[in-house]
Amino acid sequence: MFYFEDRVGPDFGADAPEYPDWTFPQWLKDAKFGIFVHWGLYSVPAFAETGNAPPPVEDAYRDHKYAEWYGNTVRIPGSSAEAYQRETFGSGTSYEDLADLWTTDSFDAHECVELFRRAGARYVVPTAKHHDGFCLWGTETTGFNSVRRGPGRDLMAEFATATRDAGLKFGAYFSGALDWHVSDLRAINSDPDVFRLRRNDEEFARYAFSQVRELVDRFAPDILWNDIEWPDAGKTAADFGVAALFRQYLAAVPEGIVNDRWGVPSHGYLTREYSDIGSLSDKNWESCRGLGRSFGVNRNETDSDVLTVAEMVRHLVSVVSRNGNLLLNIGLNADGTIPGIYRDRLEGLGAWMEANGEAIYGTRPFAGDAHDHLALTVGPHATYILVMDPVAELPTPPLPTAGGHWLGAGEPGDKFVVPETLRDSPVAVFAIPHTHAPGHPV
Repeated sequence: MFYFEDRVGPDFGADAPEYPDWTFPQWLKDAKFGIFVHWGLYSVPAFAETGNAPPPVEDAYRDHKYAEWYGNTVRIPGSSAEAYQRETFGSGTSYEDLADLWTTDSFDAHECVELFRRAGARYVVPTAKHHDGFCLWGTETTGFNSVRRGPGRDLMAEFATATRDAGLKFGAYFSGALDWHVSDLRAINSDPDVFRLRRNDEEFARYAFSQVRELVDRFAPDILWNDIEWPDAGKTAADFGVAALFRQYLAAVPEGIVNDRWGVPSHGYLTREYSDIGSLSDKNWESCRGLGRSFGVNRNETDSDVLTVAEMVRHLVSVVSRNGNLLLNIGLNADGTIPGIYRDRLEGLGAWMEANGEAIYGTRPFAGDAHDHLALTVGPHATYILVMDPVAELPTPPLPTAGGHWLGAGEPGDKFVVPETLRDSPVAVFAIPHTHAPGHPV
């Protein structure tokens, strides 16, 4: 797995650009939970491999488990995606031809975002452009977009309006250095290829810059979530470079923030994809992963491939207690509907958040040793002990529990013993008001 904060080349020495300082915004520090949305041409085939075991390293890209990589996988001879494309759409149909087959008649941005809000999300980050180069807004840079082709709609505009109407923050995902539509490079077959097979020329750097400037000008995203680096020609001090883009973005969105995937020595926070930061961190970070094993929707996924409600809740709690945010991904069906297998999970997560959200939102980690079965957060008015396995034998609490109570128990109780009514909860939460035990946040 890549740690993007380590990729900060090339070194321009004395000619290195000056980057603005980033302040992790208070709204994001308090939000804790957002929804990522992967939706694009790849949602038409909605095809990828599944299974628990990782494929051999030499076959990892041929048998890719990310459905949103279909535009690459379909070009690898002998891949199951190549066979699926031929059998489903005909041997003369290219990946880009799918743009004219993509219809979004059932998409209702307000309905989608309302479910995200009920699930407890405080921000939404849809994909504006993935690696295939297809843009989900009416860009002037290319006709390969959702207004000019298939859907005939500015999908980013609809998402932005619905998200802000719901009182949530809005972000935009953008693929910075991979754009297969305007590249003439062979298919990616390995991890090193991800970075070798990308355009680094000035023309492409200007193209990417112009697209992100459009996103900033039209939607003022609260987060610019870049992926897979940036063309090297755009890492200089040029007026179309990343440093200039960052300055212009902050001028337009003073509380805006960027992630760490730009390939430059400047970022707003760290990302971890289907992986973990390890322990309590003093750095702001975000865990991103799909409900299943893919970001784009995958027709081959079954119930066993998707996180349970309990697994989602425990992952969220684990991340938040270690100073992170969770960006949980939903892949939409091609028609714009949310798969039922995801909808049920989100409703379940929302029910837990409704009862226990005060132990998540606006909290900070508890500075202290880790404890088996327990996670701790500190809010404005209480310290919370989150019991990760409510049926397990509880360890000795790490702080006095007198005066505390169990959230959502339905009856008062100040003993540090999980009530029967919470035994089937994914995580049981014990709140200790600060009048009894002041917290020790990081």
